[in-house]
Amino acid sequence: MPGSNVKYPSLVKAAFLLERALAPSRRPSSTIAVNSNAQFRPHTDSGAGSGQSKSLIVALGDYAGGELVVEEQVVDIRYKPKEFDGWKERHYTKYFVGERF
Repeated sequence: MPGSNVKYPSLVKAAFLLERALAPSRRPSSTIAVNSNAQFRPHTDSGAGSGQSKSLIVALGDYAGGELVVEEQVVDIRYKPKEFDGWKERHYTKYFVGERF
């Protein structure tokens, strides 16, 4: 178990509950990442994805910009979840200002 799961059990529980609320028909994830003010360059995800083929992403916070770009398609994910194949589809974060999770 990752150390952060032990250190922040309430956050882990809340993240999995949020996933259920956002995508109730989706098979539950085995792993969830919470990033703070992360701005990613174009990439595809590495690793096995813990057996999942689709990523579910949503951004929260008080910020401007920060859209997700998936295969050159700009997607507003602020409080709007997006499912995509992060292991096959190239994606990145557009520039933003403010606090973004």
